[in-house]
Amino acid sequence: MKKLLETVGGLLLLFGAVGVLRELTGWSISFLGATRLLTENVAFLHDHAALTNAAIAVVGFVTVMIAESRSR
Repeated sequence: MKKLLETVGGLLLLFGAVGVLRELTGWSISFLGATRLLTENVAFLHDHAALTNAAIAVVGFVTVMIAESRSR
């Protein structure tokens, strides 16, 4: 369970961070653009794409921290 949480959290953190970079710089990374599906297809999130990606990165970080705390 710990490895699963770490993997999912790490991927969310990576995708969120890349999404923030993409929104702030306009840099396009096609194979890491998984959050683009969410931000482009949900009307409410389309106007707040950078904040949405930052929230995804935070959720990923929290998930990794939860996985680390479960090991003790």
